[in-house]
Amino acid sequence: MRLISMICCATLALAGCSTVYRSSDVIPGAGDGTQVRVVPLNGETVTQANRAPYTPQSLPEAYARTAGTGAGVSIRGAGRLPEAPSTQEGLRNQRLALKRPPAVPEMSYQIGVGDVVMLATPTTRNTLEELTGLLAAQNSRNGYTVQDDGSVNIPDVGRVRIAGLTIEDAEELLFQKLVEAQFDPTFSLEIAEFNSRRVSVGGAVGKPGVLPITLTPLYLSEALAAAGSVSVPDIDVSSVRIYRNGKLYQIPLTDFYASPDLQNTRLISGDAVFVDTDFNLNRAERFFEQQIRLKQTTLAARAQELSELNTAISLRRSDYAEQRSTFEAREVLGANNRDYVYLTGEVDKQTRYPLPYERQASLADALYDAGGGIARETGDVSQVYVLRASSDPREFGAVTAWHLNASSAANLTLATKFQLRPDDVIFVAENPVTKWGRTLRQITPSLITTPVAAAVN
Repeated sequence: MRLISMICCATLALAGCSTVYRSSDVIPGAGDGTQVRVVPLNGETVTQANRAPYTPQSLPEAYARTAGTGAGVSIRGAGRLPEAPSTQEGLRNQRLALKRPPAVPEMSYQIGVGDVVMLATPTTRNTLEELTGLLAAQNSRNGYTVQDDGSVNIPDVGRVRIAGLTIEDAEELLFQKLVEAQFDPTFSLEIAEFNSRRVSVGGAVGKPGVLPITLTPLYLSEALAAAGSVSVPDIDVSSVRIYRNGKLYQIPLTDFYASPDLQNTRLISGDAVFVDTDFNLNRAERFFEQQIRLKQTTLAARAQELSELNTAISLRRSDYAEQRSTFEAREVLGANNRDYVYLTGEVDKQTRYPLPYERQASLADALYDAGGGIARETGDVSQVYVLRASSDPREFGAVTAWHLNASSAANLTLATKFQLRPDDVIFVAENPVTKWGRTLRQITPSLITTPVAAAVN
């Protein structure tokens, strides 16, 4: 009995001396200069808490910009279509031979480099406005130019290679890409400008120039009519010569006018048509040589332009990479000014959680991303708090404790909706068993040593 009495006295003495275990807790009301208001979390109060103004920090501009893709490459020094050489003398009074080009098989138009394609939506609004975030105005037609690699670059979708495809095949490919990017795939594809397939017409015509091949086939009679029609002094010694794939073909004008079949000769991309007023082929050959030199000059200019562009892109990429590397190094060293939320109490790891860049973070993000989830054995899931100090200087010392009762698993959905703010403190209280156990562990050594010391004395 004497030993029991001594144990009880020792317990009371420890409690009186404040050596018994004490733990943190959220105590509503005023105390120690702090006014605490506890607000249970529900759908309405979560909305109220989220009204606190906050704009997430932004990443440096180097993370948002790209070095470019080569859109809008212009060609310098390509020149214009050569004028027809002067008329030769010495006409030959002999019959011109017919050497017609081989027939061209029927085939659908294939999109090529330089073509301008346009996406159209089936609405009454502006042709392109409905594909929000997809269509950038790259020219006056608000279309996309097929670049040298055969692709178009659609924002938020990426580069899509459509060169060599028919319109139907290109629509199918774009449909798949839009679905993968989670955009409404309702659209139609049109070709606004035909620039990839052309035929040059020169010689004795009203308007020498270059004609595009469009969705409909281009026939010889149509090409001559578009070039201002034939203008020769004598059709008996004149001919239409076609230079195709390194070979020269000849159609005498007398045969051309007499045969609808010859007039419907189908032209293909790269053909050079020359109306000659002389038997001698030298004049036509000089024209075709000029066409070849023009194409070579164009290709050389394009190669030079692309080389300069690639160099500029490489320099920009290096600059952006250096800016990103510097920012990331400062991040590791803690030199960047970050917004943090702090986790304490019965969590697996007491730590600080950096609020992410350019987006809001929720209470669930901090509890589970930071490795500071509620401790299973010691945490009280019914007592999860987000402590937020008032930013109003008139309410100095005022703290709102947003209380989440996670003993009901359904309430965890509120944690995914509750938006955190800088300097929020997430506190998880200990469960009653843990508090009592820790008190006993602190008292037990004293219960043993105090009676022994009293007996010795």
